[in-house]
Amino acid sequence: MIVATAFFYLFSAVMIASAVMVIASRNPVHSVLFLILAFFNAAGLFILMGAEFLALILVVVYVGAVAVLFLFVVMMLDVDFVQLREGFLNYLPVGALIAFILLVELVLVLTGWAVSPDVPAVAAVPADMEVSNIQAIGEVLYTRYVFLFQMAGLVLLVSMIGAIVLTLRHKENVKRQSIAAQVARTPATAIEVRQVESGKGI
Repeated sequence: MIVATAFFYLFSAVMIASAVMVIASRNPVHSVLFLILAFFNAAGLFILMGAEFLALILVVVYVGAVAVLFLFVVMMLDVDFVQLREGFLNYLPVGALIAFILLVELVLVLTGWAVSPDVPAVAAVPADMEVSNIQAIGEVLYTRYVFLFQMAGLVLLVSMIGAIVLTLRHKENVKRQSIAAQVARTPATAIEVRQVESGKGI
């Protein structure tokens, strides 16, 4: 029990410190690296709570895909962050207003949140060891929350299609591949025979 408590405080402290460094670091590459560190420590907390599946999903999906992809995008785009910070004062009032609204919402949520008196009794009930975490999550998602689960998938699908549509822009004077035109080509249209005189090129 003492070892589990020590690891809990260790993972929590490192995760909070790395989360602060994500927003405090001036270099975006360092911010992404601190974000990956925060994900690993959050996975450690999930393991301490007995949710191994969520820990693996957090490491595989977020660390292996999202954070690494974002890191490569930041490194390859070579964004001039000095130029982006030039208009910081112009957007400061709008940003301060949004931050104030979010702060008010957080205060309302924290002050209106109450612990149910049944929580200690429910927490004391031992978990069903015959059912794995994956099976338990699947039974909950595909029975009680199946509609919300499908709606979340639909929202992600619409956002993915929107991102593709926004980035797929046809520019002029850019040659693009037309598979139908390539398949429909005939020797008469694909080959041009020219008579070249001896000693002269085309």
